[in-house]
Amino acid sequence: MCGIAGIVSNENVNQELYEALTVLQHRGQDAAGIVTCEGDRFHMRKDGGLVRDVFHTRHMRGLTGCMGIAHVRYPTAGCISSAEAQPFYVNSPYGIALAHNGNLTNAPALKHDLFVEDQRHINTESDSEVLLNVFAHELQEIGKLRIDAEDVFKAVAGVHRRCRGAYAVVAMVTGFGIIAFRDPFGIRPLVYGERFTDQGVDCMVASESVALDVLGFKLVRDIMPGEAIVIEKNGTLHSKQCAKNPVYSPCIFEFVYFARPDSKIDDISVYKARMRMGDKLADKIMRERPGHDIDVVIPIPDTSRTAALQLATRIGVKYREGFIKNRYIGRTFIMPGQQLREKSVRQKLNAIDLEFMGKNVLLVDDSIVRGTTSMQIIQMARDAGAKQVYFASASPPVRYPNVYGIDMPAADELIAHRRSEGEIQRELGCDWLIYQDLPDLIESVQRGNPTITRFDTSCFNNEYVTGDINQDYLDFIGELRSDVAKAAWEDDSTVLDMHNAG
Repeated sequence: MCGIAGIVSNENVNQELYEALTVLQHRGQDAAGIVTCEGDRFHMRKDGGLVRDVFHTRHMRGLTGCMGIAHVRYPTAGCISSAEAQPFYVNSPYGIALAHNGNLTNAPALKHDLFVEDQRHINTESDSEVLLNVFAHELQEIGKLRIDAEDVFKAVAGVHRRCRGAYAVVAMVTGFGIIAFRDPFGIRPLVYGERFTDQGVDCMVASESVALDVLGFKLVRDIMPGEAIVIEKNGTLHSKQCAKNPVYSPCIFEFVYFARPDSKIDDISVYKARMRMGDKLADKIMRERPGHDIDVVIPIPDTSRTAALQLATRIGVKYREGFIKNRYIGRTFIMPGQQLREKSVRQKLNAIDLEFMGKNVLLVDDSIVRGTTSMQIIQMARDAGAKQVYFASASPPVRYPNVYGIDMPAADELIAHRRSEGEIQRELGCDWLIYQDLPDLIESVQRGNPTITRFDTSCFNNEYVTGDINQDYLDFIGELRSDVAKAAWEDDSTVLDMHNAG
């Protein structure tokens, strides 16, 4: 999962792109980058690390220009390297920079075709560089010295014909403007906003509406599946549907976990969707155990708070904050190696004993992926004196990998893969396990925008919306994302870093 942003303004955009990235930091902590355009020249700064660590005053001074794009990244295939930081750049044609959120499911085939047919070399393992070169080739095929919006739309249509998978893209062409487009299924989010100033209208695109809010932009609408918009450097806006058969199918896991609760994506409030998840989960508890003995509901911070509070209110039980979170520890389910993940959980959370002592506690989390974190938290609750530990997930069992840009591990490393709920409960070590039902999750999200009739729920039910995912591809993804593969990447990165340091 990554975060992207692009701004066309009447003033320098470097500071505002920086602020947008800090707001989108939850979408990626591995690397960050900004490219601005001043006249016919790009200025770029990107590197591995958090936004605050990548950009210093000396870098910001060099990022001049009234339009630019930005990106925060976390890796979906285990490769953690500053060379993979985005945006990427190609000088032909015109000079293009591009940042991408998602995952191309046919990247290996595209990489081969780009070399054999288009004579383009890909220098990294990133599918974003592949996508950039596909877009660049489609623009080059137009064969014009100066392009216009219709030329861009033709090139995006070419991208849709060749690329498979999920992609929300923001790109910039030197001296021309910014382009933003979404795959024909709209799997990854992308929103458009405007801000009126004394100098005119400023335009912005971003992964989530919260990035618009903090900069004073008004959310206008979502960019639709298959649609492209062009914002010329003077602020002129063009839009066009560039896909033949778009099917609105956003990723439901955005609403479960990744998006910030104060965001609105696909015209759905993330906060209200999570409230409804809490209501649905509470209703299931009351159906299954109307005479439950739950004393207190405690969320696993931070994402589950909204659902947990709503659940507690609905079943008439006290809501308490029982865990204090250290916000400077990364996400555990993308960490390579079981021992590192277990150590990280203890560093990340600390229990308040008095909220657990002698009580039947219902812990609420947004999801259970590997189960490593959940096992540790359940044990922490017992160590803090809980009499009974119940565990509720605001989403259904995660049984299959996500192939559209979320780094869920190989299927065999998912605790729910090929296990019944009873077996998962025993594996986790809790006294009662409650999962959200998939129809209830879908209804919780869909109620915010009834015009969306389908969501990507592949990690729950093995139904991949793009229709091109088979077992061979899942095996390929599994090899890339396994603990063994990530350990190998880490070893290679260490060697590379030592070599570069020398």
